[in-house]
Amino acid sequence: MLTAYGFVEGRLRPVAVESADDLTREGVVWIDSVEPNEHERALLQQVFRLKLNDDEVEDIEDSARCFVDEAGIHLNSFFLHQFNDGADVVTVSFLLNDGRLLSIRNEELAAFRLFRMRARMQADYVHSAEDVLLAIYDVAVEYAADMLEGVYADLDKVSRRVLNRHNVMTDTVMADTVADIATQEDLNGKVRLDLMDTRRSLSFLLRCRVLKQTQEDDLREVLRDLESLNNHTGFLFDKINFLMDALMGLINLQQNKIIKIFSIAAVVFLPPTVIASIYGMNFGAMPELQWHFGYPFALVLMVLSGIAPYWFFKRKGWL
Repeated sequence: MLTAYGFVEGRLRPVAVESADDLTREGVVWIDSVEPNEHERALLQQVFRLKLNDDEVEDIEDSARCFVDEAGIHLNSFFLHQFNDGADVVTVSFLLNDGRLLSIRNEELAAFRLFRMRARMQADYVHSAEDVLLAIYDVAVEYAADMLEGVYADLDKVSRRVLNRHNVMTDTVMADTVADIATQEDLNGKVRLDLMDTRRSLSFLLRCRVLKQTQEDDLREVLRDLESLNNHTGFLFDKINFLMDALMGLINLQQNKIIKIFSIAAVVFLPPTVIASIYGMNFGAMPELQWHFGYPFALVLMVLSGIAPYWFFKRKGWL
């Protein structure tokens, strides 16, 4: 899908695209492409004099993700994409040149939806292609902050579950808790990757010196927000590690309790087993062999020999 946007009464409005001329008409400042088909790719390559290569977009080298050529300034940035089963990072390619911004992506992203809503509702929200680019990054950083707040809220629930001494955690609950912590760790890691990549792209854009002074000030403000959020991801990683260590400690304690029960059971049943073994030898010279009360005597002796170590452990506070 290919959509062009221009200003109408200070608000960003979509413009119908039927040919290459519609992309170059006066007033068009942003062309947004989502999963472009072959025809749309041909239009973009014709208008912007570039070659679309999906493999190069996914490169992680700085020189491959941010560079300048005859077509303009290229920025390939990660954006967060959240769905029902989790979240992922999606690469969005930007091209800035001649007062126009081109964005190419393969997913409909929440940051872009939020930006379009603000640009449609707020007059004079953006004034140029550079403003559009900075505003998209600004919204993306806000979205990352919201996701970090969600991670913290979920970790707080896990924390109350793990650290509550009165909460009995079954094996199923423990397994679910480990899965929850792992999910939040993965999400926090993706947010951190997104923040680091966004900082790299904005720093490159700042070095290109194509922005006005007010735009540079706005960009530096976004960079400061990025730095604070990046520090927050470090705090969340520490919290995740603490909760995982605490949970592993609880699992080890529960396993030790089980091993303790088996150990005590073995000690309790050891004396009766010895007595039963002795009286099971059936030697002819055994004095109790022909005794009428020998059998009940052996049973009582085995019971008492089992109770004795149990009473001793109980008195010592080992049970």
